[in-house]
Amino acid sequence: MAEWVTGKVTQVEHWTDGLFSIQVNAPVDPFTAGQFAKLALEIEGERVQRAYSYVNAPSDKNLEFYLVTVPEGKLSPRLHALQPGDELMVTKEAAGFFVLDEVPECRTLWMLATGTAIGPYLSILQEGKDLARFDHIVLVHAARYARDLSYLPLMQQLQQQLNGKLKIQTVVSRETVPGSLTGRVPALIESGELEAAVGLPMEAETSHVMLCGNPQMVRDTQQVLKESREMRKHLRRKPGHITSEHYW
Repeated sequence: MAEWVTGKVTQVEHWTDGLFSIQVNAPVDPFTAGQFAKLALEIEGERVQRAYSYVNAPSDKNLEFYLVTVPEGKLSPRLHALQPGDELMVTKEAAGFFVLDEVPECRTLWMLATGTAIGPYLSILQEGKDLARFDHIVLVHAARYARDLSYLPLMQQLQQQLNGKLKIQTVVSRETVPGSLTGRVPALIESGELEAAVGLPMEAETSHVMLCGNPQMVRDTQQVLKESREMRKHLRRKPGHITSEHYW
């Protein structure tokens, strides 16, 4: 059984009508960048909970979560309505294996995300630990519209801090925006457009791909990587080239 602690909302950032971030102060246990916690509220006598990745680095005591409002959802509209000073419940212990410790040695680490699934990568990059073993890190954030790229300024800031090691590439699927690729991630990999834009090859010999986001994107991208790049899922007992996490 998960142990729950009470957290207090310290800040709410409304990025768009449906996208928002909340910062929370709560006495949680130390966690590893890339892991997630569960947030919960008591609604009509029931504890309604859902998993959300930490956006903040583990060394940052301001716990941050990036969320999308599902209008018909039971929890997210209530979370969306929270104000600084409001309380919610947080699992004391984080969970998940979408962490750098699970990624094998490689020259180029690709971090591919759709929507709010950018969160775990931001936690990993802000923490900055264990990045020296990669020659290149490519952070790809895909969204429907440019306005949905909420954390692009932070991504650009991290790119400067990492001094040439980090490349960032945005992708939008429903409009054409300067500097962004247009389309879906699997198609951009299959056509070679993503590699051309970044200037690095995505190949089994030198690369490892982390996938986090919409389950359909994850499945389709895995299939493309398997068929066109001869990559396979990474397992501890059988090392491979793809580490993935579905993000509802």
